[in-house]
This record gives sequence, structure tokens and C-alpha cells, in this order.
Amino acid sequence: MSRIGKQPVPVPQGVDVAIDGGTIKVKGTNGELSWAWHPRIGVEYDADKRQVIVTRPNDQRQSRALHGLTRSLIENMVDGVQKHFEKRLEIQGVGYNATLAGQVLQLSVGYANTVRIPVPENVICEVPAPTQIVVKSMDKQACGQLAADIRSVRPPEPYKGKGIRYAGEHVRRKAGKALAGGGK
Repeated sequence: MSRIGKQPVPVPQGVDVAIDGGTIKVKGTNGELSWAWHPRIGVEYDADKRQVIVTRPNDQRQSRALHGLTRSLIENMVDGVQKHFEKRLEIQGVGYNATLAGQVLQLSVGYANTVRIPVPENVICEVPAPTQIVVKSMDKQACGQLAADIRSVRPPEPYKGKGIRYAGEHVRRKAGKALAGGGK
């Protein structure tokens, strides 16, 4: 039995869960999320105990894999409608910065043109400082995807450390040519 899948998902007060056919809808203070799970997996909501129970029909490989995945995704939905998921990014490099114009994030990171990234409707993007970006969303996947898209514009390079990185990310630095050889 899956260690993650067999645990019920607790539903706190202020969060409403509705199951309709193969779709689960979770509504909270931040909004509403819905998701259609794989038909092989069973999902039930116990209103008395306020918990969602995920079951699988057999021990086949795909069923075992979907069991824990389904439970984790439902837990992320319950967490997301209560409190936004958040990713913080830092920009490092001389002249590198970010600005927000409506729902478009503009990045000046050493290219000839400014890179423009549209921000999806269900994601909140903030630029508290020109070298900091905060991505928030109640959908964990959408939050992480936008943060990864922003980082992929200019990933941190190992020689000078310039680029866009997650807050707290350690970039392994390399010695340049002048320090590596020691020849002439």
C-alpha cells in the first residue's frame, strides 16, 4: 500500500469539497480549483470526518503510481485554496532587472531585446524590487511552471553567477581560465 496514498486528506474549516463523477472541486478563501482524476482511482469525501479518501482497485504498477499522485494533488488543491503557493526569484547581474506592465513581465537580462513573459490569469506576479520577482498562485503547478519559465530565460551561469535564480539557490561556481591553469 502506498504510504502517501493511504493517508486521508484532511479538509479544514472554510474549505468546501464537492465530488461530481470523476471531478473534484475545492473552494476556499482564495478561489476554486477543479480537477478530473484518472478513472482507475477512487476518490470519496467523508463530510462527517471532513476528509478525502483515495483508493485504488488493485496492486498493478500504474494503480500504485496514480494512488499517491492523486492524493498529493488533492492535498495541494486543499492547501492552495487556503494559502497561495509562492516562488521567489532573484536576478543577479549588472543592469539586469525586471518590471511588470499589467499582466506582462518584462525582463532585461543582457539580451538585445527585452524578454516579455505573459502572466496567466490564475497566477499573481509581483516585482517588489527590480532584482526580485515573486510568483504566487493557488495552483501549485501553475506557480512552479511560471517560475521555471522565468528562470529559463537566463539561468545562472557558473563563472560569474549572473542570471535568474530561485531565492536561496546555490550556484556552483567554476574557476575561470586565468585561475585554472597557473601556466604562464
